[in-house]
Amino acid sequence: MDTDLLRAFLAVAGNESFSLAAERLHLTQPAVSKRVAALEARLGVRLFDRIGRRISLTEGGRRLLPRAQRIVRELEDTERAIRDLSGAVSGPLVIATSHHIGLHRLPPVLRAFSQRYPSVRLAIEFMDSEKAHDAVAQGDYELAVITLAPDGSTPRLESQPVWPDPLSVMVAREHPLAARRRTSVAELGGYPAVLPGTGTYTGQILRQLFDAAGVALETGMSTNYLETLRMLATIGLGWTVLPDSMLTEELVALELPGVQLARQLGYVFHRERTLSNAARAMIELLERETAGGRTDSGRGGN
Repeated sequence: MDTDLLRAFLAVAGNESFSLAAERLHLTQPAVSKRVAALEARLGVRLFDRIGRRISLTEGGRRLLPRAQRIVRELEDTERAIRDLSGAVSGPLVIATSHHIGLHRLPPVLRAFSQRYPSVRLAIEFMDSEKAHDAVAQGDYELAVITLAPDGSTPRLESQPVWPDPLSVMVAREHPLAARRRTSVAELGGYPAVLPGTGTYTGQILRQLFDAAGVALETGMSTNYLETLRMLATIGLGWTVLPDSMLTEELVALELPGVQLARQLGYVFHRERTLSNAARAMIELLERETAGGRTDSGRGGN
C-alpha cells in the first residue's frame, strides 16, 4: 500500500480538515483529496464523512486509523535506523513546539543546532502544547518542546523538564490592585480576568489553585496566545497570569502570599519510538540548557 496515501489520510484525520492537512504536507488541497480518494477506492470503503465543513471519520476510517499510524511509524523507524547506522546526523527532523517557547526559549538552541548539523533538514511546527503532546503520543512527531503537563505525562511518553518557568499574576498599572502589590485568590475572584483556556496546561494550574481555595474562576476573555493575554491585560481588560519573563513596565506583578505559581517547559518523546540521530542531537543541546550550559556555536558550550 502506498504510504503517501496513508500519510494523507492521517493528516486529514489528525487535523479534521483537508486544507490544514494540505498545509502540513506541503501539498495542494486537491492533491490531498485525490490521495484520500485513491485510498478509499483501493480499500473499497469511505473513510470520511463530509457534512458541511465538518470532517469526521467513518467506521472504516476509525478502524484504519491505528493501523495506518502503526504502518507509517514502523516504516519511518526502519528508514531512520538504517540511515543512522553511519552515525551521521542528517536527514529530516520536525519538532513541534508552542509559539511562546519557539519565540522566547528555542532560538539559541535552534541556532546552535543548525550551525553544528547543517545536513539536518530542520522544520518547526507551531501549535498548542497540549496538541503537540498528543501528536507525539500518536507518533506524528519524534520530539516536542512544550509546556509539560502539570499532572505528569502519559505512560507512553518520556517528559524531561528543561526550563523552570515561574508565573505571576499581572495587572495594568491603572488596575485597582496595582497600588497594593499584594492580593489573594479570593480577591482575584472578584475582578475580571483574561486567561489561557482551562484546557491548556497553564489554565489547569490556575483551575487547581482556585478550586483548592473554593473560589469560582470567572474568565471574561481567553486565548492560548500569551502575547495576546499580555496586550489585553496592559490595556486594562483584566488581570492575567504570565511568565515572569514577560513582565513589562506597563504591567505590575502582584504577590500571592503563600502561593508560588510555576510551570515546567521541556521536551517529550515516545518511549517506544526509535529516535533519529538528529533528534538525539537536539536532545543533547536541550540537556545543555538544563545543566545551565551554553548552546552557542562555541566549542563545548559549558
